[in-house]
Amino acid sequence: MEIFIRTDSSFEIGTGHVMRCLTLANKERCSGNQVSFISRKAEGDSINFIRENGFRVFELPFIEESLWSYTEVNWEIDAEQTIEIIKPFKVDKLIVDHYSIDEKWESKMRNFTKEIFVIDDLANRPHNCDILLDQNFYLNMSTRYNGLVSEGTKLLLGPKYALLRDEFLIARKQLKTFNGRIERLFIFFGGSDPTNETEKVVRAIAPLINKYEIKADVIVGTSNPNKETIKRLCDEYENFTYHYQINNVAELMAKADLAFGAGGVTTWERAYLNLPSIVISVAENQVEVANALKEKGIIYYLGLSKEVDESVITKAFQKVIMDGSFLNKIKSNCTQLFN
Repeated sequence: MEIFIRTDSSFEIGTGHVMRCLTLANKERCSGNQVSFISRKAEGDSINFIRENGFRVFELPFIEESLWSYTEVNWEIDAEQTIEIIKPFKVDKLIVDHYSIDEKWESKMRNFTKEIFVIDDLANRPHNCDILLDQNFYLNMSTRYNGLVSEGTKLLLGPKYALLRDEFLIARKQLKTFNGRIERLFIFFGGSDPTNETEKVVRAIAPLINKYEIKADVIVGTSNPNKETIKRLCDEYENFTYHYQINNVAELMAKADLAFGAGGVTTWERAYLNLPSIVISVAENQVEVANALKEKGIIYYLGLSKEVDESVITKAFQKVIMDGSFLNKIKSNCTQLFN
């Protein structure tokens, strides 16, 4: 099969869309399919990273403005540029993971592909697609896309359809037994961390992890504009280990007793490994999911980044340190999420 994936990344967007598309792309490649990406050049894009993973990338022209607003306003130009790329091929499947693309753009693709597969988690616009995947957890999950897709669209809804890399499937078989005491932390706020939560968390918890002799793995990606500052900060404390653009994320998660992270794609990776998480949303579109997971006792949610300062993080961490039973409850709830 000939498969194309239309997705973008940047300092503004982050790397979550690309990472979950790479997971899907690798599964398709393992099935013997030819997979190519279509991505627009922008500051902080992941085009080279995609290529390093062995996939062909067709680049759309660079823009300096917001990719979100540009694509939404100039959707027809984006569609025409995409068609110019795919029309020489006999495309079997077009995968779209982009918050600024909807049924208008998708309808223009109908004559150039046999199937349109959409990845979404906003449910805020109509789609013209054959399959729609939303791996997130919502309280209204079963009715979320009513009126936004046709009756013939196949819906794949919920964490049981989460796009998890093979390393997580392996790591789940090697999870450590929690002894009731936090000994190791996993800190990761996505590839770009646009609100710089990583530095905020490190500063907030540094006194406590020294006091309780807790080790912490701090992970940053290539798109993180504050990576050098975070490295210098971690170097000041013996108990922090700084990791830059690593490939063993699942291994570090499996060793941890508690995580600090955002409400994006990594949510499902942490939950799949039964890793309790203190979560801070770094974008408005993460809030609904985080609140739903909080209500089900799956995460310890602190709120949107602008509402969470270092003192809030410190108090939350102190509370969790003193209550091992709280973490056991979260671990149990995580297990049930993927049934």
